[in-house]
Amino acid sequence: MIRGNERKNIFCDDEDRQKFIEIINNKKQGKLFYLHAFCLMNNHVHMMLSEGIDDVARVMKRINVSYVYYFNKKYKRIGHLFQDRFKSEEVEDDRYALSLARYIHQNPLKAGMVKALKDYKWSSYSSYLDEENYFNPILDRDMILGMFSNDMAMAKKEYERYMNEETTNSFMDLQEDKEMIDEERARALLAAMLLQKGIRLETGKKVVVPDGLIRDFREKTNLSIRKIAAITGMNKDKINKIINRQ
Repeated sequence: MIRGNERKNIFCDDEDRQKFIEIINNKKQGKLFYLHAFCLMNNHVHMMLSEGIDDVARVMKRINVSYVYYFNKKYKRIGHLFQDRFKSEEVEDDRYALSLARYIHQNPLKAGMVKALKDYKWSSYSSYLDEENYFNPILDRDMILGMFSNDMAMAKKEYERYMNEETTNSFMDLQEDKEMIDEERARALLAAMLLQKGIRLETGKKVVVPDGLIRDFREKTNLSIRKIAAITGMNKDKINKIINRQ
């Protein structure tokens, strides 16, 4: 995810959005990366991509630099457009990938911008259903559709059903509204929270952290699943399930 500095809009009109798409298309040439899902909101962008020849950091830098140059020139401005570095979360299994794609596609719906996913023009949702969709040249659809079925018609049907299911899932590094504390302070906080329950946290050793405490810890720190796993020694999938459990 990339977001506008001070949460200001990074797209002022459809010409800006179109330019961002063109930049993605240009930077993808030569299989530098693969794009599986995206959504352009007013002041931020969500993308699910996998590395090709380039790593994620270089991909995002190239996209950002090109778009900032265009935006600043068009609007006769100088300075930063994006807030800090992009935020990211690793995707390590099919189930998580599908949940993330659904989260990305449902952004406009949950923001009240449209009443149906198909009504939002600036996301990859409709590209999976329409072979003539304008965004198809920049999208790598095989991975997502292949998770549903080898039969294309069935895959599209299941994709549409899944993407329109209601969900309350959130993704750790995509949470935007809270300040994330550094790892040293987070470790000290977790140790204090555990000590209140008679559990001692020791570096390099796994510790059994109660589910409720994991959720409280996430709420207080806004750390990613990856960092919570590193601090606790717990499995990332287990942490994700705990945090998103209703």
